[in-house]
Amino acid sequence: MQRIASAPRAGWQDTIREQALVYAEADVPRALGRWDESACYVLTLSEVRALEAATEELHGLCVAAARHVVTNARWAEFGIPDWAAPAVRRSLASGAPSLYGCLDLWYDGTSPPKLLEYHPDTPPALVEAAICQWYWLEQTRPDEDQWNQIHERLVTGWHAIATRLGEKTIHCGWSDVEPADADRVMIGYLAETARQAGLTVHPLPMRAIGWDGARFVDEQGEPIFTCFKLYPWSWMVREPYGAFALAETNPITWLEPAWKLLLSSPALYPLLWELNPGHPNLWPAAADRPREVPPLPTFDGQSVAVSSWVVSDAVGRGRAAGVGFRESTAPTMAGYARFLPHVVTR
Repeated sequence: MQRIASAPRAGWQDTIREQALVYAEADVPRALGRWDESACYVLTLSEVRALEAATEELHGLCVAAARHVVTNARWAEFGIPDWAAPAVRRSLASGAPSLYGCLDLWYDGTSPPKLLEYHPDTPPALVEAAICQWYWLEQTRPDEDQWNQIHERLVTGWHAIATRLGEKTIHCGWSDVEPADADRVMIGYLAETARQAGLTVHPLPMRAIGWDGARFVDEQGEPIFTCFKLYPWSWMVREPYGAFALAETNPITWLEPAWKLLLSSPALYPLLWELNPGHPNLWPAAADRPREVPPLPTFDGQSVAVSSWVVSDAVGRGRAAGVGFRESTAPTMAGYARFLPHVVTR
């Protein structure tokens, strides 16, 4: 694993701005503002295989941890309100469909990849990972490779979800109060992948969703049967309509599903260590003390985490689909500042 200098494309800022415009259907110049192509990361094929294996292993451990919480009713540790617990239980027991997630990994190319954070509900930098870095590769290094099957896997994942839906219209909601409009670009991209899977898509801001006394409706008063929301469950359960969203009588399919609440909680990491002590892909953690995580690895003086994507396959299983590299101005990802592309050497 290396970080090497790379000559930016002529007019690259306009290229990135145009890519944002395609999905946002509006000029949002700051939406992909963390993209940086003045350098790139280089992975070997063996490093890709190590990341792929660790990603799928960790995703499996996280799903198993969620099942443990449900089976043992450890709701309080995860901050799940009593009224929400039955819905989370139903969501997991029914195998409610899930499209994607993203794991931030501590990886220096030598030690085993280790989990920093799971983003199971509203993961960052999807468009940069799936689209921007792929076109960068095609335009600057067409003879080289990249570990990036994210777009194709998303379309496949939507195909699998579509087979479980009676009504084939997806409402895609996002928060329009985010000033850079990154969420608007991301929801527009996800809507496009759903269209490519044959679904009808209706994007709308979350605040445009209403309640008619029996079900959620869109701004035209039409019922919402399936809603893909770029809006975290941890916010929803604390808002006035949260109980309606999780009511057993509410005929709506939410993506991501309610059981992702469990993987969004900081309590996940102590539980993972409790259930898998000494696991090579985990950092030690306990509920009564901070996690023992060293500073991020540095390359050319830049702190970096590998963001590894999990996308559902044709039968609904979460599988590793590709990576991006997110650099931070701090020794943790709290200072996330740049997204850099990557190549794979054979």
